[in-house]
Amino acid sequence: MPTDRTNLKAAALALGGFAVFATHDAVIKVLGATYSPFQILFFSVLFSFPLVALMLIRDREPGNLRPTHPVWIAGRTAAAILAGFSAFYAFSVLPLAQVYAFIFAAPLLITVLSIPILGERVGMHRWAAVVLGLAGVLIVLRPGAEPLTLGHIAGLTAALGTAFVSVITRKIGQQERSVVLMLYPMMANLLLMGLMLPFIYVPMPLDDLGLQMIVAMGGFGGSLFIIAAYRAGDAAIVAPMQYSQIIWGTLLGLFFFAETPDRYTGIGAGIVIAAGLYVVIRESFGGQSVNTPVLRTRTRGGSATSLNVGAFLRRTHPHRTGQASAKKVPEA
Repeated sequence: MPTDRTNLKAAALALGGFAVFATHDAVIKVLGATYSPFQILFFSVLFSFPLVALMLIRDREPGNLRPTHPVWIAGRTAAAILAGFSAFYAFSVLPLAQVYAFIFAAPLLITVLSIPILGERVGMHRWAAVVLGLAGVLIVLRPGAEPLTLGHIAGLTAALGTAFVSVITRKIGQQERSVVLMLYPMMANLLLMGLMLPFIYVPMPLDDLGLQMIVAMGGFGGSLFIIAAYRAGDAAIVAPMQYSQIIWGTLLGLFFFAETPDRYTGIGAGIVIAAGLYVVIRESFGGQSVNTPVLRTRTRGGSATSLNVGAFLRRTHPHRTGQASAKKVPEA
């Protein structure tokens, strides 16, 4: 049972993990000034493949690579590819803090999607949080006052894709092997981005290949921090730490890209974060949620190179994936 001390350790690990992820995103932005998101995504997944393979080699769970739910796996894979590519593009063309404001809408979209996919019942409190959070997104977008760009659309698409991945994983996660959940999106990314590569490839010097390796290691290393955090403490303590990315993103954007978030981004992001935190609190302590879909979203959204945190927790520490109740809830 986690104590105050272990929860403090978990919070520190999570903050470190999301700092690594923010650095990962900043490097994507650097590469995005020169290379297509297709190329960045291809090499990022390619370089992360050996790291993930080393961990999966230790998987002694019997079975094969055929999915139990092929239709859901196909949908999850498509959503993961869309989320990863959209996030990479958004980080390339928009200020870091603004992209996070969009990606932070994912928990709100998870709440909505959990109704038709998981049969979740959403009460007035969580509906109010969803409406408030989406209003915050509109404040960031400022439709009519500012032009809507492909970058903005990509940021919103990344949030939607992340939400689909999380909800589908929750639906089928207990029936699918961890290796299936991880390898299918990676292999599909390599195949599709590789098909695009001949049309958009720009030769990369060793320095930029080194940056690509940093992206791969950042996604992998950040995930290890998050896995360690969930092993150490309560999900209710770890989950809100994701919003620290807005701090890291703002600092990195200010010092390395001369990005100063405008007041609309600040106000809108604050509203989205408050709405997301409220949903986490309702699911953790005061709500009637059966599936706790937002609280159970372990994996960091918008990163094609991060591990499936919930799958690794379920495989290595099954007692840390549930709550106090005996009900088994799939992890994302």
